[in-house]
Amino acid sequence: MPVPRFPAEFLSPSQLEGIEKQIVKDAEAGRQHEAWEGIQSLLPAVRRQEFVAQAVARLVAGRHFSTEQSLELLTRVYEAHPHSEAVLALAGVALDCARDIGFLNAPPPEDPLFVNVVNALSEAVVRAKSGKSEVALLQGLVTAARMLARQRDDLAEMSCRRLIELQPKNSGHHYNLGLFLKSRGRFREGMLANQTAADLRWTHDEATEWNLGICATGAAEADLALAVWKRRKHKIEMGRFGLPDGKYPDCKVRLAQRPLAERSAAADDPGSEETIWIERLSPCHGIIRSVLVHDVGVDYGDVILFDGAPIAEHTYGEKKIPVFPHLATLRHSHYQMFDFAGTQSAPRQIHDIDLEWDAVVYSHTENFRTLCAGCWQNPDLDHAHHDAVEKHVVSGRIAAPPDRDLGELLRQLDAAVAGREGCRVYAPQLCEAAGFPERAAVEQRRFNMIRGN
Repeated sequence: MPVPRFPAEFLSPSQLEGIEKQIVKDAEAGRQHEAWEGIQSLLPAVRRQEFVAQAVARLVAGRHFSTEQSLELLTRVYEAHPHSEAVLALAGVALDCARDIGFLNAPPPEDPLFVNVVNALSEAVVRAKSGKSEVALLQGLVTAARMLARQRDDLAEMSCRRLIELQPKNSGHHYNLGLFLKSRGRFREGMLANQTAADLRWTHDEATEWNLGICATGAAEADLALAVWKRRKHKIEMGRFGLPDGKYPDCKVRLAQRPLAERSAAADDPGSEETIWIERLSPCHGIIRSVLVHDVGVDYGDVILFDGAPIAEHTYGEKKIPVFPHLATLRHSHYQMFDFAGTQSAPRQIHDIDLEWDAVVYSHTENFRTLCAGCWQNPDLDHAHHDAVEKHVVSGRIAAPPDRDLGELLRQLDAAVAGREGCRVYAPQLCEAAGFPERAAVEQRRFNMIRGN
C-alpha cells in the first residue's frame, strides 16, 4: 500500500512504517523541515489509532525534533490517550526530549504536561504491580519524575529501585539510579550504583565510567576517581586537595546559587546564575578563577564539581571553550573580597595587575556581560570580540587569600599602580581592613565619585 502524501485520519501499519522511516531519514540527514512535515502527516491519526500515537512518542524519544516541537508532539499524544499504559510509558521515556536537560540546574518545567504524565504514570504503576506492563511504566516514570527537578524525587528513586528489584542484572537500571543520585548530590550512593552497573557490563561503558568518576570525585574517593580517569587514558595523577589533578585547558562553568544537587522541593530553582572561568584540574572539578558579581555562595578560589557533558560552547577567536553545568561545591577557600573603582589609560591595565599570593584584581567592567539566552548559547558569537570593549573607568573586586597580610597586599597594589601611567585604583574597604582609616575615608570619596559616574 503506498505511503500517503497528505495527512490521513487512518493509517495501516505498513503506511506508518514507511512514514516513520522517511522521518528518521530526513532528521538524520539534517532535513528538519521535511522531518517536521512528515510527522505532521501522522497527527490526524493520533487520536483514532493508538499505535500511531506510540509511533510519534518513539520518534520524539529518538531526538529527531527540537525541545519545543517535542513538547508539542507529546502533548498531542498524551491528550489523545491519557489512560493508555503503552502511550504513557513511551511518553514518559520521551519527556527528557521536551526540555533542555543540559541545563541541569533549571527549575521545574511550567508546562502541565510533565506533572500530568508523572501523575498518570504513578497511578498506572500501582495498578500494574507485578504485571507485564510494570517495567515499561516504571521506565517511563523514572525519566518523567526526574524532569520535575526536586519535586518528585520520591517517585524517581522508588521507580529506579523497583526496576532493580524486578531486573537486578540489568546494568541500565543501576546506571539510571546512579545518574539520579549523582544529580541529587548523593555521590557515594551514586558511585556504588555506577560500580554495580559497570560490573554487570562486559566492557567499560563510557557513560557509566564518566558518572562513576564524577561521583567518586564528589564523594572524595580519590583513588577510585584516579583509576577511572586513567582507564579513560587521561594524563592525571594525585594532586591538590587530595584529588586527581591533571593539565587541562581552562574552561567555563555556569554556576548556580542553588544547584540541583544542593536544593530541596521547597526551594527548587537555581537562584542567581553566573558563567565563570575555572582552572580545570580533572574532567569534573576545578578552581574558580573569576571573581563573581553576584552572591551565589561560591567565589574566586573555591573548588567546584561540574557535570561531564558541556551545555554550550563559547567562541574566543579560533577557540571553542566548553561550558559545563555546576553540580556541587567541594571546598570553600574563603577569600577576602574588596570592592575597587579606578581609572586607566589603556584596556585591562588594572585587570592585568600581577599580585603575589594568588591575589587578583578583577575588573567586572571589562569581564562581565549580561547576555540573553540566545546570545549565551550562540556558538557563533565571538566572546573575545564581544569582551574587547575599551573602558577607561572600571570597577570590580580584589580577591585575596584569607591568611594574607592586608598591609602588604596594599603595598603591592600601590607599587603596581605606580608603575602604570595614568592608572589609579581606589579600594577603601582594603585600606580600612589594612589599618589605614584616614586613607580609607579619602579613597571612599573618590570611589563614590567614580561609581556614581
